[in-house]
Amino acid sequence: MTLKNLIYQHILIIFILFKHWFRTLINLITGDSRLKDLNSEIILITGAASGIGKGITQRLAHLGCTLILWDIDKENNDRIAQELNNTTNSKRIHSMKCNLTQKENIYECAKKVQETIGQVTMIINNAGVVSGKHFLDCSDTSIQRTFDVNIMAHFWILKAFLPSMIENNHGHIVTIASGAGLVGAPRMVDYCSSKFAAVGLHEALTHELYSLKKYGIKTTVVCPSFINTGMFEGVGTSDIAPMLQQDNVCDLIIEAIRKNQHVLLIPKSLHISLILSRMAPTSAELEIQDRIGFHRSMDTFIGRYQKSS
Repeated sequence: MTLKNLIYQHILIIFILFKHWFRTLINLITGDSRLKDLNSEIILITGAASGIGKGITQRLAHLGCTLILWDIDKENNDRIAQELNNTTNSKRIHSMKCNLTQKENIYECAKKVQETIGQVTMIINNAGVVSGKHFLDCSDTSIQRTFDVNIMAHFWILKAFLPSMIENNHGHIVTIASGAGLVGAPRMVDYCSSKFAAVGLHEALTHELYSLKKYGIKTTVVCPSFINTGMFEGVGTSDIAPMLQQDNVCDLIIEAIRKNQHVLLIPKSLHISLILSRMAPTSAELEIQDRIGFHRSMDTFIGRYQKSS
C-alpha cells in the first residue's frame, strides 16, 4: 500500500466517523422518537414463561404482532399465552414447548412454526441459565447445559429462521446477552463465556448481514447487569452493577427494538466497565473490580432454583 492510499483511507475513515457522529448528535438534539410498527411481525421469543421473556411477551402482545412463545416450562408458557389471547381478544399468541438443549427439538419446533404459523420475522433469543459456581465446581453436564441454552440454541434458531429473512431482506435479531458478556467475573466463568459468545455472534452476524447488503435485517444486543427476576437471587450489587427492576428493563428493551438500536447497555454505567476492560491494564482492572466488591458479588448467590428447592 502506497503512502497516498494509506492517507486516503485514514481520511475516509475520519469522514465516515464524523458523518455518523453528526447523525447521532442530530437525533439527540431533535429527540428522534420514531418507533417502528410491529403489527405485521411474527416474533419468536425463547424463555417466554418467566422473567424478562415473560415481560417482553406481555408488552409485545399489545402491539398487534403475532407471538410464538418457546419454553421448556409448558404449563406456565401455555397459561401466559392463554391469558394474553384473552386480554387482547385474539389468537395471535402461540405457546410451544421447546427444549433448547436439543438441536433436533429446536429444528422440529421451527418446522412446525413455519408450517402452521408462518415465517418468523423477528427472533428474541432470551432464554438463559446460570450455575453461579466456581469453575472447577461446575460439572461437565452443567457447563454443557449453560452453552447449549445461552449460545448454541442461538445458532440453531438462526439457521432455521434466518434464510427467509435474508430472502425477503426483512427481519430483526435480538440477542439478550448480559453485562457478563462484556466483563468477566468470579463464579461466572461458564456463564460469562457463553454471554461473551452471544455478544460475539451479534457483532459478527451484524457485519456479515451488512456485507451481504441485507440492510433490512436489524440486529440488537442487550447487555444488562443483574435483574430482579429471581435468576440472580442473593447476588451482591454495586453502583456500577446494581440490581435492575424487571419492568424498567423490559420497557427499555421494547424501546430499543422499536428504534432499531444496535446496542443497549443497562445501566449506562456499564459503559465505564466496558471502557475499563478495554483500555486499562489488566492489573488495574483486577484491583479496581476487587476493591469495589465486584469480585464478591456471587458469594451470596442463591438463584431461582436453589431458592425454590
